[in-house]
Amino acid sequence: MAKKNGSIMYKCSNCGYSQPRWLGRCPDCGEWNSLEEIIIDKTKTGPAGRTSEEQVKVKPVSLSSVDASDTSRISTGIEEFDRVLGGGATKRSAILLGGEPGIGKSTLLLQTASGISNKLAADKQILYVSGEESAAQIKDRAIRLGIDSSRIQLLCTSRLDDTLDALDSINPLFVIIDSIQTIYSLEAGIIPGTVNQLKYCANELISWVKERDSVLIMTAHVTKEGTIAGPKALEHMVDTVISFERNNEDIRFLHAQKNRFGSVDEIGIFSMSSEGLSPIADPNSLFINKRANRNVAGLSCTPVFEGSRVFLVEIQALTVPAKASVSRIYSEKIDSGRVARIAAVIEKRCGLVFSDQDIYVNVTGGIKLSESSIDAALAAALYSARTDLPVKAETTLFGEISLTGEVQPVGKAKQRIKTAQNFGSKCIICNEKDDSCLQVCDIKTLIKSAFSN
Repeated sequence: MAKKNGSIMYKCSNCGYSQPRWLGRCPDCGEWNSLEEIIIDKTKTGPAGRTSEEQVKVKPVSLSSVDASDTSRISTGIEEFDRVLGGGATKRSAILLGGEPGIGKSTLLLQTASGISNKLAADKQILYVSGEESAAQIKDRAIRLGIDSSRIQLLCTSRLDDTLDALDSINPLFVIIDSIQTIYSLEAGIIPGTVNQLKYCANELISWVKERDSVLIMTAHVTKEGTIAGPKALEHMVDTVISFERNNEDIRFLHAQKNRFGSVDEIGIFSMSSEGLSPIADPNSLFINKRANRNVAGLSCTPVFEGSRVFLVEIQALTVPAKASVSRIYSEKIDSGRVARIAAVIEKRCGLVFSDQDIYVNVTGGIKLSESSIDAALAAALYSARTDLPVKAETTLFGEISLTGEVQPVGKAKQRIKTAQNFGSKCIICNEKDDSCLQVCDIKTLIKSAFSN
């Protein structure tokens, strides 16, 4: 059945077996209706010198006939990782994991490989491709972590050709590339990490996964600015982009910047030790300091949503006279523009001057806050720091503050109130009609309620 640009073959999407005639059942693996029509062009050269190029002949199908099970998920065996992914890794998807060197990306993926291998069928394998470490180094880490590596196939190479050959021979369910910036193909040059190399190699690996019920995870380093190194197009090519960050201690935060199969609001929290990454059982303990004396100026507490969970966090503020009459705002965990806006509202509506002060704002535990609901607690912390008066003990605040000084209601108030009560807050200040709360409608009333005995 020769065609103008090649010959027609039928390839099994389950095991890769191919033959020139279509059959209802694959003779090799026994899967029904798995043979797909492909075009083999022997005149073209594939990745790294391959002599032929296979292309699946795509035909339109009715949307109503599409089987939703094609997007079924695979649990990673790590609850916090599954949470960020939206309930597990989706089959036929590509995931990009970015983080600074030494943060624990390889540790996380090795633990993930172990967790998945415990749930795999006997004929399924996991392929771990490392272009940065030797086999002995990875084995040493596996022993230190105490994981079972019997179901994990290891390939230490930087050549795309070796990787694709291993994929074809093993047909793994889960593929780990550590890292994509070390993989190169002669088709795109001999220097790894270039723009062409990243796009070419990533495209070949993603194409392989999309044709099978497999999952691809690629790690990538980040720049000094915290963004994933390489072309932005690499983030557009994958289905999920996950950022792996740390605070000043051994705490790691995992959150999605892009997720086609789930929410980008979920956050995973881990503790790093010599035994690997461990999920944090009680995240609230990270974000609230257990100090004996709570009557300290410049502190306030607020409940924030991160995906489906509510955390009680502590906002810290400090004000000092500005140097050289030029005031500045130092805030990494809360947008400095939000800090400036709340300070301006307090100065206008309450008469407390901030324009001659340097303002420092921090969040306990190192978590970044972007919700508008933190405005009320931020205002209380700034007022407390400027006046050196502590917020009332066991007080929690939440609510959005407008430029007119009004305190606006925010979503999911009941969950926020419940979290504050469970943590022991006796005074909850917000703009909600609830018997357990102190309702305020403007910033003057909020300040008065937060500081009066």
